[in-house]
Amino acid sequence: MVMISLSALIHAPSPCFLSTTHRSTSSPDPTTVRSSSMAASARIAVVGDVHDDWNLEEDSKALQLLQPDLVLFTGDFGNENVELVQSIADLNLPKVVILGNHDAWKTQHFSGKRKDGVQRQLECLGEEHVAYKRLDFPTLKLSVVGGRPFSCGGEQIFRRSLLSARYGVQDMDGSADRIYNAALGTPEDHMVIFLAHNGPTGLGSNLNDICGKDWVFGGGDHGDPDLAQAIFPCKRDYQNQYTPGCVWSHA
Repeated sequence: MVMISLSALIHAPSPCFLSTTHRSTSSPDPTTVRSSSMAASARIAVVGDVHDDWNLEEDSKALQLLQPDLVLFTGDFGNENVELVQSIADLNLPKVVILGNHDAWKTQHFSGKRKDGVQRQLECLGEEHVAYKRLDFPTLKLSVVGGRPFSCGGEQIFRRSLLSARYGVQDMDGSADRIYNAALGTPEDHMVIFLAHNGPTGLGSNLNDICGKDWVFGGGDHGDPDLAQAIFPCKRDYQNQYTPGCVWSHA
């Protein structure tokens, strides 16, 4: 679990990247954000990749003690652990969720005969699952834009059949368009956070880079191309309106 201050993101280099992995974050752009109209005292908790290691009583109590204004869940609750996801959905806290690759670990295709684990998780989360859409928080002057769900990183789309059936997404370009379009119409005085399970490409390909392949000799960039294709045009097209940040956990 990570706590961040919205003021830290507002005054950070643009765009700002935050991962809940052990590797440090960085930004390729040295420009400074100036946006005094945004809420500067918001507290955001980030929870990612719990992989079944979630104690409903203790971890819920920890979140309540932190008193965050918003909780961002970056997915991989377990291998389609519907019960755990239901407990997350029941938390009496403002929250936004994106599902990860392990949350679609068993289901390759939606079944018309019965509800599979992915469908049941999506029903639990309802509107709080932010894939390919935007949720606005006016009191925080903050908007959260969802990336591609079920991502496992890299150039290949994981669970293409699920994405096609539910979101009409067939490829990386189509996914990038959906993410970018979700950001359109963001209120002018809002900051934008892109919430994803895996980070964007373009942050380095060395072993110790934030989305680098540290399990392959020689490394490589394991970021999501579609996420990068959406974020950087937003920065270019709306640089006078808002500054994008990105939160993820997978790599």
